[in-house]
Amino acid sequence: VGGDWFDVIPLEGGRTALVVGDVMGSGIGAAATMGRLRTATTTLTALGLDPAVLLAHLDKTTSALDHSIATCVYAVHDPRLRQCRIANAGHLPPARIRPGRPPELLDLPTGVPLGVGGVSFSTVTVDFAPGDELVLYTDGLVETRHHTLDERLDLMLSLLTDPTRPLEETCDLLLRTLHHPDNHDDVALLIARAKEC
Repeated sequence: VGGDWFDVIPLEGGRTALVVGDVMGSGIGAAATMGRLRTATTTLTALGLDPAVLLAHLDKTTSALDHSIATCVYAVHDPRLRQCRIANAGHLPPARIRPGRPPELLDLPTGVPLGVGGVSFSTVTVDFAPGDELVLYTDGLVETRHHTLDERLDLMLSLLTDPTRPLEETCDLLLRTLHHPDNHDDVALLIARAKEC
């Protein structure tokens, strides 16, 4: 029972919203907050809001919950424009895999976690062509007590060098290699691959 979640939400015009979030803490309280934020995200997504505006609304929702803090990445993929519009609320950066190029962490404004209140968020547009992959994850996948975060993110990128590998196999590889049994933190992992529209 924990506070990590992910969603894939179909939108009009063939677009898709991708979201990964992490409520601080664990147990029933974190899970209950996660459920509320997940419901709010789904409701707000239906309004077709810009990602930064959606996070601002989620920030207000989180602020109304008792002492809750959460991180979140929210992306909208538009296959016709071959783009993703992404906003970040204090979360680790997504990775993008592109055929013929090394995998990279997207350079996004980090933003502040949801629940801090009073801070605006930014939306960044990145190219996302057919065959490209976007990897969204929570900190439980990469953080350990024995390694720096940069080391762990570099290791993650080193595992993402085959964009032809089936997505389920990539998820299994990341979980098997990065998530240590002694780490009891929750993990959410979402990988999306763009296809021709």
